[in-house]
Amino acid sequence: MSGRKVTELAQYGKRMSLLLRSLDPLAVAAGADIPDAVTIEGVTLSRSDLLGAATSVAERIAVAERVAILAEPTVRTVLAVVGCLLAGVTVVPVPPDSGAAELTHILTDSGAQAWLGRALEGTDLPVVPVRTHARSWHQYPEPPAETTAFILYTSGTTGPPKGVLLSRGAIAAGLDALADAWSWTSKDILVHGLPLFHVHGLILGLLGPLRVGSPLVHTGKPTPQAYAEAGGTLYFGVPTVWSRIAENPDAARALADARVLVSGSAPLPVPVFERLRELTGHAPIERYGMSETMITLSTRADGERRPGWVGTPVRGVETRLRDETGADVAHDGENIGGLQVRGPMLFDGYLGRADANAASWTDDGWFITGDVAVIDPDGFHRIVGRESVDLIKSGGYRVGAGEVETALLGHAAVAEAAVVGVPDDDLGQRIVAYVVLRADVTETELIDHVAHQLSVHKRPREMRIVDTLPRNAMGKVQKKLLA
Repeated sequence: MSGRKVTELAQYGKRMSLLLRSLDPLAVAAGADIPDAVTIEGVTLSRSDLLGAATSVAERIAVAERVAILAEPTVRTVLAVVGCLLAGVTVVPVPPDSGAAELTHILTDSGAQAWLGRALEGTDLPVVPVRTHARSWHQYPEPPAETTAFILYTSGTTGPPKGVLLSRGAIAAGLDALADAWSWTSKDILVHGLPLFHVHGLILGLLGPLRVGSPLVHTGKPTPQAYAEAGGTLYFGVPTVWSRIAENPDAARALADARVLVSGSAPLPVPVFERLRELTGHAPIERYGMSETMITLSTRADGERRPGWVGTPVRGVETRLRDETGADVAHDGENIGGLQVRGPMLFDGYLGRADANAASWTDDGWFITGDVAVIDPDGFHRIVGRESVDLIKSGGYRVGAGEVETALLGHAAVAEAAVVGVPDDDLGQRIVAYVVLRADVTETELIDHVAHQLSVHKRPREMRIVDTLPRNAMGKVQKKLLA
């Protein structure tokens, strides 16, 4: 951890109070309950239910250092995560669909000492049960802000997943910055159906409400009907979720009484943005982040929202663009550069990966995101994509895959699009588009459409029609499987 980060966390630790501020045991003891603090699996837990049951979990695992939690959307998962945070035990979330090799790596690399709650088969770790009806009112002191709260495993383009170390102070700083950007208060009701093993669903979607004090309704699966029936004010979704809602006018119109719709984890297609605005009356908030950084950029509840742009730095964050030589890139809304960030919500490095840590930070303390972006003169950011797969160097030009995808999605016949660069003896890289169609159209027509929307050199040289695009659990297209 850098000296700057240590100072930031120390200062933040003095201000953050309890990480899960709404679970203050003094408030519960005084009878100030929240009757619908968390609803999941159709079960509603009050603040006192949640605190009493999670404290009972904490008593059983307080001597542990790290435990694995099968991150299913269940009451047991919520109690397990909260119990660990109360006791100061590090959580290792395990995706329920982990394959054998990935599971072995996560458990071995993290040093998890036990499963807390249900375990996946094929492991030798002991299992500590989570009893949903047990209660305890023991009080634990708040751990230091620099204590590691989570080890989140994130996959790169090569090698096994890396363990991202997220501290309590970083999480608190990140959530408070979002509460500021989104005007998020205890008067909100958050609704989402996202997985609980990523930053979006777990940190923002579970710990956010428990810090802010807003009730959470987890819908299990993020279906249009479930969202429409939830009666929330603040909704989280990935583009796949919002696309399905936009295709269901009745469900979309049911969200008209909401306050804010937030889209993240992948770019929201501009046609979906516009359709949501038409049906719900709300222009969605788009934001940008990573497991390593949490959310660093967002449009604001009280500010401008542009389709295809992820807004400005949240409170406490600084950003900059650099080219391949390390030189500054102009903030003119056109020139593409590698995005670097710094702020109090960034991670403390990769577990046991000195090589990856050295490669991820500049000498002057900026995190190299690996994403490429443009910044306009007003400070608005547009993410072009991953430098490794989304920055295409074709015929001497630098082309962002994202802008080509956006142009393709603007054609009425295109339902989904993914653009990659493939090796080409003449051009260096050839722009190739994979598209899922909703109506018949010729390849030539789509290529010409892009050429008219953008510069001619940005047109795809080849179109490949597919039935589906490979996506991960958060809806991100896995381009390495295409290329």
